[in-house]
Amino acid sequence: MFLLFRFFITFAVVLFIGHCIPGFEIQNGTDAFFFAIVLSAINAVIRPVLTLLTLPITILTLGLFTLVINFFTFFLASELSYGVHFHSFSALFWGAFSVWVTGLITNRFIWRVNIY
Repeated sequence: MFLLFRFFITFAVVLFIGHCIPGFEIQNGTDAFFFAIVLSAINAVIRPVLTLLTLPITILTLGLFTLVINFFTFFLASELSYGVHFHSFSALFWGAFSVWVTGLITNRFIWRVNIY
């Protein structure tokens, strides 16, 4: 239930930032749906491994390296999915940042209310 709830939040945020951030292009809603599936799968499988492997760098940067990991997972999801394109570095950065902030807020909400 937790992963499904996070998936739909990610899907809604991807649709929202597709309309708000210039340089972030989504062809249609189906492509945004598949992008959200790929991003959720990467965040569930690859991101914990990357976080564990880069733990010393993350400790040295006081946790700021997690933004780099999030940026990389967002870029990887855009490369693996069809129909989602970034035309600038700033669009990729702000897209990844907004998904990260939304995930952070969603996690705090889920653990506080115990929706899972």
